[in-house]
Amino acid sequence: MTDDTLVPRPVRDAQSEMAEIVLPNDANPLGALLGGRLMHWIDLAGAMAAHRHSRNYVVTASVDHIDFLVPVRVGDLVILRSSVNRVFHTSMEVGVKVFVENYIADTAQHVASAYLTFVAIDQTGKHLKIAPVIPETDEQRRRYDDAGRRREIRRSELERRRKSH
Repeated sequence: MTDDTLVPRPVRDAQSEMAEIVLPNDANPLGALLGGRLMHWIDLAGAMAAHRHSRNYVVTASVDHIDFLVPVRVGDLVILRSSVNRVFHTSMEVGVKVFVENYIADTAQHVASAYLTFVAIDQTGKHLKIAPVIPETDEQRRRYDDAGRRREIRRSELERRRKSH
């Protein structure tokens, strides 16, 4: 790892966008997108931002709660936008927001949002330090602060689960 790997980088440098057209193979018998397929796409979109920011291999450590807000149908265009909200030591929180675009009607609806935690690793699986992220806008600063609160909640929940086993 070179020294420039740990130079702080702005959120915008790693923001990513992914687009998928929902095909029949992605849908249930009623023609609606399978939730598991959307979760897979969310994981991929999140990993794109995490890879870009860390400039290393990353693995998914956790995915927070996901609500499916509106149905997505065969033929719809799904847009997934991801960005690094905050970096900790060897992990980072990435937010992914999903929209469905009806390109015929020229409309877009919010489908789902999720927060994922990724850990940077080397080829042997050893955790690697990650460069800090620099939030530049008010929205990015809010997401940065919120990510710190969510991390504390995740940590206390993990501790609670460990004690109950």
